[in-house]
Amino acid sequence: MKTTDQRARLREFVVRVGMIALSSLIVAVNLKSFVAAGDLFPGGFTGISRLIQRCALEFAGIELPFGPINLALNAIPAFISFKLVGKRFTLYSCLTIVLTSIFTDLIPAFAITEDKLLICIFGGIINGFAGCLCLWVRVTSGGTDFIAIALSERKNVDAWNYILCGNVIMLMIAGALFGWEKALYSMLFQYTTTQVIRMLDPDGRRATLLIITGRETAGGVCAQIQETNHTATLIEGVGLYNGDPCVMIYSVVSDSEVRNLARNIRQSDPKAFVNVLRTERVVGKFYRRPRD
Repeated sequence: MKTTDQRARLREFVVRVGMIALSSLIVAVNLKSFVAAGDLFPGGFTGISRLIQRCALEFAGIELPFGPINLALNAIPAFISFKLVGKRFTLYSCLTIVLTSIFTDLIPAFAITEDKLLICIFGGIINGFAGCLCLWVRVTSGGTDFIAIALSERKNVDAWNYILCGNVIMLMIAGALFGWEKALYSMLFQYTTTQVIRMLDPDGRRATLLIITGRETAGGVCAQIQETNHTATLIEGVGLYNGDPCVMIYSVVSDSEVRNLARNIRQSDPKAFVNVLRTERVVGKFYRRPRD
């Protein structure tokens, strides 16, 4: 048993570190290709780091490295995450920040396209996908993501739109200093990134299950739901097709749990009817799997 657990933990560690390294590399390549070619300011602390670099070069003639600035800016959010979210989660996320900083300073700048609209759309998609690689292994790329996840964990708030508003303020400062055209294109880049993350974030989506089953099989179906640490509400009813008594089970779960849960429900009751509805918002207690 211990050997099996150790292998599972080792496999999880290797997958996490591998995904973190891949995400960091993609972000760095994106920064030195699309972002550099468009002279954009991506959101979050990455954008602030680029803004500081640009200000130092423009007004003082000093070319600052990206890595030290990015690491210094992430120190306070990382401390907040360490206290509010968890130690392992924060340490893995700090590894993402370190690798991204190193890769960004090592990779030379190169342009894939000069079209600003293509840069904003495809650069934003790539940036959002890289961020989701981290979220899929339950870590983050750092910076404002620390704050967003801390808010979602403690307050059950979808913070990505608030983060977008904060990024817009940063970009307005960049626009006032270096031109509004670049700032507006940067806003489009960040909007694309935010929408990709919201669409692909496995912990950011909810699903409502309406399950029709028999009275004698309702217990087994509810047991499958409780295995996910969620609960359910049972409503007695009558099937109009044949007039037999039945039970409707109502529950809200994470979207990433729907596929396995639906399969387990069908195993408990092969005749069960499962209706899956997209849930925009949940108010009240909702179980979130710990990130640590």
